[in-house]
Amino acid sequence: MQTHAMTRSSLIIATRESPLALWQANWVKTRLEHFHPHLKITLLGLTTSGDQRAGVLLSEVSGKSLFVKELEEALLEGRADIAVHSMKDVPMELPWGLCLPVMCEREDPRDALVSNHYTSLDNLPAQARVGTSSLRRQSQLYAVRPDIDVKGLHGNVNTRLACLDRGEFAAIILAAAGLRRLNLQNRISSYLAPEQSLPAAGQGVLGIECRMDDTELHSLLGPLHHVESSLCVVAERAMCRYLGGGCHVPVAAYATMIEKKILLRGLVAHPDGTLLLRAEQIGERDGAAALGIAVAKDLVQQGAEIILSHLRK
Repeated sequence: MQTHAMTRSSLIIATRESPLALWQANWVKTRLEHFHPHLKITLLGLTTSGDQRAGVLLSEVSGKSLFVKELEEALLEGRADIAVHSMKDVPMELPWGLCLPVMCEREDPRDALVSNHYTSLDNLPAQARVGTSSLRRQSQLYAVRPDIDVKGLHGNVNTRLACLDRGEFAAIILAAAGLRRLNLQNRISSYLAPEQSLPAAGQGVLGIECRMDDTELHSLLGPLHHVESSLCVVAERAMCRYLGGGCHVPVAAYATMIEKKILLRGLVAHPDGTLLLRAEQIGERDGAAALGIAVAKDLVQQGAEIILSHLRK
């Protein structure tokens, strides 16, 4: 099936070379081949700054751009046509000349507890060591279980699971979407409800980035776009953009569609879990970005900027 006649005969997808990134790129490749059988699609594997600094926690560095910079350079230089990203890894501001015309249907957005011995957060013993690289997760874990010991965890999904299997942690927290995409859902001990651990903006959604002026490509990618998922991510990212939130600050944003409207929940937290600011509002579909800004302003009124400005120092 083809939307209309295309002159393009080939397509290059820039991707990181981690197992999850390759799965995501190959998934997009397969879907595009389904809609456009004439296309010859190849992958361009790249090592990003984030991959080179695998031993450094995201909370200690600039964060999101580490995992997309080299992919975006390949797009701008014409070495690749599209890049596939986990939307939670994409900076709030894109380089001039690039855009995100497509967001695919959301996979499970929740965080997941993975443990070889414990079935839930409640079952963990006091002082249990729990691994995560995210201040967002850390702060919410401490809010629920202030008696546990949250420690830094880095690397790709398989590296993190290996740390758990070596006994370095009683449990680790990972995005459920990544585990499910890698067919590792059997490793999930329990899912953390959004009330326990509000997801990161864009978590579970794959975005496709390309050059802004490549309008033929935008049309070609169109069948992969999921409107409802895109509206939710627009609201989430607008909230985070207003707050200046990234991987190095504990900010969460999660939107859902309710009766054709958007419900957006936002959170800003102190890393030790002693203070969690929450806000939520419902808005119209055509006002997703405005909804995000409104929720952000509510959080600012509660004192979010005090928390965030301290963490940015």
